[in-house]
Amino acid sequence: MTETSQQNRSGSPGAGGEAAGRSGSRQLGEGRGASDPRVRGRTTIADGVVEKIAGMAAREVDGVHAMGGGVSRTFGAVRDRVPGGGKPVTRGVRVEVGETQTAVDLDLVVEYGVPIADVASDVRENVIGSIERMTGLEVVEVNIAVDDVHLPDEESEEEQSPERPRLQ
Repeated sequence: MTETSQQNRSGSPGAGGEAAGRSGSRQLGEGRGASDPRVRGRTTIADGVVEKIAGMAAREVDGVHAMGGGVSRTFGAVRDRVPGGGKPVTRGVRVEVGETQTAVDLDLVVEYGVPIADVASDVRENVIGSIERMTGLEVVEVNIAVDDVHLPDEESEEEQSPERPRLQ
């Protein structure tokens, strides 16, 4: 988990009061014992929240077929068939979250025919924008590993119907 706290530009609530006091102006809340509501307390953001944001943002980009390496997709396909297992948004996403910064690692499967460098750039841009906008954390890096290319004639784990006939 990470904790973020909001402070004014000088780094502490109410700082700069000397200069403000000499010029005759007051900072918001000065003199009443109150401070800016943005600096009262901390906000804690769990790593899983950042993982979900990154996973959703990556999947929004055209050309991304699936997320996760081969093993995680295989286990995910089995988990998806279990009632209540669902499709986890965080498959193929790993994050390291600090107090004010985060780093993201993504494993992608791209559609055949799309320019991989363009897809990676679009994913990186969307993930950074989404995380920074929603959490206020600075994203220092988004590392992308393209593990596979989905061919048009391949049936993926996500597309397979769990109700198809089984041989006995």
